[in-house]
Amino acid sequence: MFVSMNWIQEFVDLKKHNILDLIHRFTLSTAEVEDIIIRGDNIKDVVVGEIIEINAHTVKLDCGNKIFNCVCNAPNLKLGMKVPFAKAGSLIPKGKIETCIISGHESEGMCCSEADLGISDDNTGIMVIDNFISNGIDIKDIYCIDDIIFEVDNKSLTNRPDLWGHYGIAREFAALTEQSIKPLPICEIEDNEYEEVNVDVLARDLVYRYSALKVSGISKNISPVNMRIRLYYCGMRAINLVADLTNYIMLETGQPMHAFDAEFIQHIVVDTPKTECKFVTLDKAERSIDTSMLMIYNEKEPVAIAGIMGGLYSEIKDNTESVVLESANFDGVSVRKTSSKLGLRTDASMRYEKILDPELTLIGIKRFVYLLKHIDNNGFVSSKLADKYVKKYDEISIQFDKHYVDRYTGINISTEQIEKTLSLLGFSVSEDEDNFTVIVPSFRGTKDVTIKADIIEEITRIYGYDNFEIKPTYSKLQPVKITNEKKDEYTIKDLLISKYFMNEVHSYIWCDSRKYKKIGIDALDNVRILNMPPENGTIRNSMLPTLLSFVYENRSYAEEFSIFEIGRVVDGLKENGLCNERKKLGVVFYSKIKSEKDLYFKCIDIIKDLMFCLKHADTVFKKTKAVQLWQHPVNTSEILILGKTLGFINTLHPNVIEKIDKNAAIICFEIDFNKLEELSQLDIKFNEPSKFPNIEYDISINIKEDTRYEDIKIEWEKLNIEIVSNVQVIDVYKTKDINSMTIRFTFNSKEKTLSLEEVQNCMDKIISNLNDNEIKLR
Repeated sequence: MFVSMNWIQEFVDLKKHNILDLIHRFTLSTAEVEDIIIRGDNIKDVVVGEIIEINAHTVKLDCGNKIFNCVCNAPNLKLGMKVPFAKAGSLIPKGKIETCIISGHESEGMCCSEADLGISDDNTGIMVIDNFISNGIDIKDIYCIDDIIFEVDNKSLTNRPDLWGHYGIAREFAALTEQSIKPLPICEIEDNEYEEVNVDVLARDLVYRYSALKVSGISKNISPVNMRIRLYYCGMRAINLVADLTNYIMLETGQPMHAFDAEFIQHIVVDTPKTECKFVTLDKAERSIDTSMLMIYNEKEPVAIAGIMGGLYSEIKDNTESVVLESANFDGVSVRKTSSKLGLRTDASMRYEKILDPELTLIGIKRFVYLLKHIDNNGFVSSKLADKYVKKYDEISIQFDKHYVDRYTGINISTEQIEKTLSLLGFSVSEDEDNFTVIVPSFRGTKDVTIKADIIEEITRIYGYDNFEIKPTYSKLQPVKITNEKKDEYTIKDLLISKYFMNEVHSYIWCDSRKYKKIGIDALDNVRILNMPPENGTIRNSMLPTLLSFVYENRSYAEEFSIFEIGRVVDGLKENGLCNERKKLGVVFYSKIKSEKDLYFKCIDIIKDLMFCLKHADTVFKKTKAVQLWQHPVNTSEILILGKTLGFINTLHPNVIEKIDKNAAIICFEIDFNKLEELSQLDIKFNEPSKFPNIEYDISINIKEDTRYEDIKIEWEKLNIEIVSNVQVIDVYKTKDINSMTIRFTFNSKEKTLSLEEVQNCMDKIISNLNDNEIKLR
């Protein structure tokens, strides 16, 4: 938002103050200033010149004390016309003007357009100056070209709807300089013999106030130069007198207004459409309107999108003499939703989104009438004022005492200073023996100031945070207690990064359908985020598609890598209607070097290591059906600990691996962190290591397709052989006809060195049990 200090000084006297210092104080006390722009410092010695002779390529100008020749072929040149003339030696934004020869003619200067002077973007012709202005006068003496403009960061005004107009910002400067702000000149709307504008507000839940007035007899179409300059400096272009007045008032008070051509308005109806429809806005774009969007109708014909933009067919034209003014207060959330759906954000919608003061609607209309009468004597009010005040905000009263202020601020601010500061900011203050009762003004009561702490902020920011004495605080410092969940999270991250050299990534909680599509994955139907684009609106129910899209984007940077993330997913809704939010660990391995089998077993080892570190428990893997379409229909297994399913590990569906990289192996697994935390940590069992050597014995057995290691290990566990110290799968071999598993048995005794005969006797028993269950050696 651009702010003109000339405009500010209409409401508060700052002549005795350094303007740049005040702007710096505004940053410290109110809102962040992003930039300061000095206007007019690049214009010098540009004077009023009267055209007294027009030739084929040149004109002669009377500049009061001298006649000048100038080469000029502007289309709007006329005898007797007065224009801004930059004589040789003068300065304009484009640079210094010098006498020169153009097409064989001497030119002693330049006739300037408004664009040449940097006071508008109009370069269709030479700027026309009123005939009553004397020749030779410097144009800076007749127009407000010199100005200081500062740009305020819009984000810092989000909770201050009163600062979306110059008058509200002037109130801040008045408080900073300990002055009372001057009243805004307005024209009261007197009762008259005309009929009231016919207004019906049907969507009463979306409208706070709707005011309307008809004004007729408008005979001028062009706004005064100083108004056009001010609009341009503040980022808006001049259109015509009526449109410029509505924009001027919006920039001045923060109240958006709209003017309809009265010829097209007989009965205003404020309502949402019953069916979807098309609507052409002022920018000549056709918009798709749905049944949730608030519209302004003339009877049944839509004429504007409430709070955003008017319609093309009721716009003000050059010959419009009578207008119906709309000054309304719409529900900010509704305006925001409509604006987002349409992809149409305007200066008006930005202000409505901030929750404006409904009391501004009448101020806007009265200010419009005041300005119009001072610009166009023929304009007059031609209706009674229509004012539908649908919903009022409750008056906010806040009580506190001086001790509360002293305790909160840590300094002693006098009672007089507290009362004066709040009064200058527009609050109604009463004080009795250091007890204050403050009535919050309507322009601060929509969402800004509601509690005592807000009052403290008002007092201290005007007092000046830089005036606070810098001193250390005295408070009891205690370390933050880390929960078991956080400890486990840190353990997992440390293990995956330090031991397995994995890369941690961070992602958004929603599905990115465009990225998913590249790898052949469709976002499943799940909870959606309101007002989000369709491609990003669905919240994910698994971490892995997001991580797989990262693998796709980074596949060309390394032949082998692995990534992980501990993040949030939403698995539908709970019974109470809230999101079933879960924390999950997602891991993906990518390799062009290792085989899919080797990568799979590496993941198995990592999962076992993680679970043992966290819960001191063994991990079991159980074949399961693929739940997600991107999972391999066969190579998908559940991850179980202590009989509870915590997640899954899988290879990818051939269609997905084809999209990512058909020459690579990709394995992924996901663990539900919330389920993991529900499990108790087992005690660690310590075994004294034997001083005698181990003996390893490998066997390869034929197994059925659906046989798991967990199904067969019972055959040796039930024998309870003491000298079996460890058993592990070291290989799995599969072909069309063969399905085998290689198992390694480790034997050890704490009392002696085992003989091969003793080991063979144990193995014979194990093999016999396996044979009894139709599990044969290869």
